[in-house]
Amino acid sequence: MRRHLRLGTALTALCCAAAPIAAHTPETSSGAGRSIDVRNLPFVRQTDERFQSFQIGFSHLTGGETWKAFDKLGGQPAKSVSDAREARSSIDFNNRRFRNLTAALAPLYIRYSGTTANNVYFQDDNRPQMSQPPKGFKVVLTRARWREALDFAHAVNAKVVTSFTISHGVRDAKHNWTPAMAAPWMAYTRSIGRSIYAAELYNEPNAPEYPELPKGYTAEQFGRDFATFSTFLAKAAPGVKLAGPGNATLGIPGVASIMKPSPEDYAMADPKPRFGIFSYHFYPVLSQRCAPANSPQSITMDKALDPDFLARPERQFQSIRALRDKYAPGAPIWLTETGGAACGGLQWQQTFLDMFRYLDTQARLSKQGLDAIFTHALVSGNNGVIDEKTFEPNASYWGAVLWRRLMGSRILDAGPNGDGLNSYAHCLRGKRGGVAVLAMNMTERAKSLAIAGKAQVYTLTAQELQSRNVLLNGKPLKLTAKDDLPPMRPVAHNSGTLELAPHSITYVALPQAGNRSCR
Repeated sequence: MRRHLRLGTALTALCCAAAPIAAHTPETSSGAGRSIDVRNLPFVRQTDERFQSFQIGFSHLTGGETWKAFDKLGGQPAKSVSDAREARSSIDFNNRRFRNLTAALAPLYIRYSGTTANNVYFQDDNRPQMSQPPKGFKVVLTRARWREALDFAHAVNAKVVTSFTISHGVRDAKHNWTPAMAAPWMAYTRSIGRSIYAAELYNEPNAPEYPELPKGYTAEQFGRDFATFSTFLAKAAPGVKLAGPGNATLGIPGVASIMKPSPEDYAMADPKPRFGIFSYHFYPVLSQRCAPANSPQSITMDKALDPDFLARPERQFQSIRALRDKYAPGAPIWLTETGGAACGGLQWQQTFLDMFRYLDTQARLSKQGLDAIFTHALVSGNNGVIDEKTFEPNASYWGAVLWRRLMGSRILDAGPNGDGLNSYAHCLRGKRGGVAVLAMNMTERAKSLAIAGKAQVYTLTAQELQSRNVLLNGKPLKLTAKDDLPPMRPVAHNSGTLELAPHSITYVALPQAGNRSCR
C-alpha cells in the first residue's frame, strides 16, 4: 500500500501528539463488569476453520524492499516512498524457530502476496537466479525459492493463497493481461505435487504502482483481465478458488472518494467478474511513517484503545458485506490483508498494547460475518507477529496462539460491549458443549466477569503496555532452548466472579458449559 504514503504526507496535522500510556495497578477496583450465562449463549454463525491466517510478503521470497524501522526515520514521517523503505533479504524458511512458531498457529492459510508480487518474473529453470529481471519486471522468483515457500506451508499445515504478476512484462500490445508468468508458475507447482488453494488476480488493483500498469487502468480493464484469468485457471488449476476484487480500503474518514476505483466499481465491471471469495484489504489509519501521529490520518498512542478506533474494521466490513450480498451472494468474505496501519504498521504494533486491537478485530469481524482474516504479517520488522530478524514472537503472537487453541469456529453471542470491557464467546475448540470466552479489560481499573461453572483461566498482561514481553497468569512467556513454545497452563477457577485486571486480556475455557449450540 505504498500509494498511501503520498496520501498521508499531503494531509495536514490538526492536533497535538499525546504522551504514551502505561499499565498500572489502580488503588481501588470499580467493580464494574458483566455476567455471562455460558450455558445459554445463542449461536451466531460458523466461520472458516482457518479463520486466523497470515500474509508473508512476497519480498520475503525474492528479496526486495521493506519499511524502515521508526528510529531510522528520526521520529518524522518520510518525505517519499524511497525514504520510507530499505532493502530486505529473502527469508530462511528452514529456520527451526520460525517453523515451530508458525506450526503452533495451524491450521491456517498463508497468503504469499503484496506489492512485490505484482511485478515478479518466474524463472522457469533450475539455473542460479539471474542477476537482473527482464524488462517489464522488477524481481525474480526461482523454482527453488517457490518450492521452499510451498514446502514451508505444507510443513506447518497451511493452505496457500497467492496473486500473480500483472506488470508490463505479461501484457500484450493492447495492455491486456496474459498468463505469460502464471502458466509456467502453475505448471511447476503441479509438477512438484503442490497446489494453491485460492488466488487473486493481483494485489490491490486500486492502488498500483505505475508503470506496472498502464496509466488510466479502469474497472472495465480489470473485468477483461479477470475474465482471462478465470479462463486460464479453470484449465490450469480447476480446483483453485478465485478471490477478488482485493481492493485496498482505509478507515480514515473522508478518504473513500480517493480510493478509486471502489470495490463496487470492480464488482460491477463488464464482463462481470465471478468471485468465489469476496476479498478486500483494510487498514484503519496510516502509520507514523506516512502521516504525523497527531493528524486525523494517523493515531497517537493514547488513542490505541479508543472505541471509535477499534470499531473502524467493523464499519468497513458492513459495506463490504453489502457488496458481497449484491454481487456474489453466498460467497465467503475474506479480509486478505490487514493490520494496525498502512505503511508498515503502528509504532507500537510489536507490543502488548496492540494485542487488544489484534484480537478485538478478529473477534468482532468473525461475529459479524467474516470467514477468514489475513494479518499482515506473519513475519516482518514492525508489523509481524514474529520478528523477521530474530524470529522471536512479538506480543500479539501469544494472543494468537491462545485464540488458535481455544476459540472454535462456532461463534456465540456474548452480548454488547461497552465501558472498556469487550467480551466475545466461541464454542471451545475440541470440546463438545464447551465454551471459550475472550474478555478484554481496556481500562485502568479492575472489572468483574461472573461466569458459572468450572473454568480454566488464561490471563495475559504486561508490566508496561509498550512491552513486547507478555505475562501469562503473572509468569513470563519465553521460548525454550529448543525453540519450542513454553507450557501455557491455565489457572483453575471453580465458579463465580472473575476479577479482570486493569489492561488485561483473559481467555476463559469452560469445558463443561453444556451449551447446546456447541454439541
